Amino acid sequence: MWRDAALVAQRDLRIELRSRVATNQVAPFAVLVLVLFAFALDPDRGVLDRATPGLYWIAVLLAALLAVTRSTSLDEAGGTRDALRLSALEPAGIFLGKVVAVAGQLLALELLLALGVAVLYDAELSGFGLLATTCAAATVAVAASGVLYGALVAGLRARDTLLPLLLLPVLAPVLIAATRAFEAALGTSATDGWAWCGLIAGFAVVYLVVGSSAYGALLEDS
Repeated sequence: MWRDAALVAQRDLRIELRSRVATNQVAPFAVLVLVLFAFALDPDRGVLDRATPGLYWIAVLLAALLAVTRSTSLDEAGGTRDALRLSALEPAGIFLGKVVAVAGQLLALELLLALGVAVLYDAELSGFGLLATTCAAATVAVAASGVLYGALVAGLRARDTLLPLLLLPVLAPVLIAATRAFEAALGTSATDGWAWCGLIAGFAVVYLVVGSSAYGALLEDS
C-alpha cells in the first residue's frame, strides 16, 4: 500500500511540476484573496489584526478547493480512472498517494500565505510549534476530505460546482478549530490552542481511515 501511495504521489506531483498550475493559478489566487481582505478591512486595523487567523484559513480553504478540483481532474483525462481500476494498485494506496500530493501543495501554499500575512497584515508570527502543528493537522484533514469527496463526485457533470457545496460544510469544523488555534498561537485569544489542534488531528484521522476504506468502492462506482 505504501509503495502504491508513493507511486501515485510522485505521479501527481510530477504532473503539477510540469504543468505549474499550482504556481501559476492556485498560489496567485490565494495571495489575491489576502490582498482583497487587506483592502476591505484596511480602514480599521484593529479588525484586520483580530481577523487575521480566520482570513488566513479562509484563503487556504478557497485555494484548497482549486487544488482538490485539479487533483480530481487528473484522473478524468485519458481514461486514467479506468486504468486505475484495472491496475493492481491498492485503492487505499491510491487514496493516500493523492492525499500526500494535495497536502504537499497545500503546505507550500500555507508557507507562502504566512509570509503574505506577515507582510500585508503586519502580523507578528509567534508560537511556531503550535502554528506548525496546526498547519500539518489541518492540511491532512483538508487533503483527505477533499480527495474523498472528489472521488464521490467524480464522473458527474456538475462536479466542479458540486464539490464546493459538499466539501465546505464538512471543512467548517477545521476552519473554526484552526482559527482558534492560530488565535492562541498569535496571542489574540486566551483559548487552549493545543486542544483545538487535537480536534483537527482527530478529524484528519477519521477522514484518513474512512477514505482508505471507501476509496475502492468510490473508484469502482465513479
